[in-house]
Amino acid sequence: MASPSVTQALLDLSGGNREALERLLPLVYDHLRDIANRALRGERPDHTLNSTALVHEAWLRLVELDRITWRDRAHFFGACAQIMRRVLISHARHRGAEKRGGREARQVPIEDVVLAAATRPADLLALDEALTRLAALSERQARVVECRFFAGMSVEDTAEVLGISPATVKREWTAARAWLNQELEE
Repeated sequence: MASPSVTQALLDLSGGNREALERLLPLVYDHLRDIANRALRGERPDHTLNSTALVHEAWLRLVELDRITWRDRAHFFGACAQIMRRVLISHARHRGAEKRGGREARQVPIEDVVLAAATRPADLLALDEALTRLAALSERQARVVECRFFAGMSVEDTAEVLGISPATVKREWTAARAWLNQELEE
């Protein structure tokens, strides 16, 4: 991926040039598909969202955000990971409401949520609620979880997106997982 081209398209977009969207999509599409593939890795095989649908849904939500000043490609991909999380949560809420007539109260540790989400969307919803509470305490830890868990990013990719060191990502990931596990067990 040519970072200068991505960065320039983002700067043009931030400057109000809506035509930059047409240049941006081909530059970032493959990377967005990689993020979507990782985000969907633990889902059930008959999931109604595939990586293409997740990318397209996230893109539609992204283009509606016309008041964002994009700093760089890391800022952009971080926002994409966050939007994909919201898409998956929205999908799980809808599926849980349809399938069970409402929200199931079951909660499990974060390590089990990916596997559980395939059959129990309420587990993903419980994680989302806990993550929202975590964000109120530590926005950075919540962002690390979004990148690592929902977008499936590596420690190095997460560090680049958030502008922190890999060692800090590891510390924040460990702390966030411990906090979320405690919240999900209660």
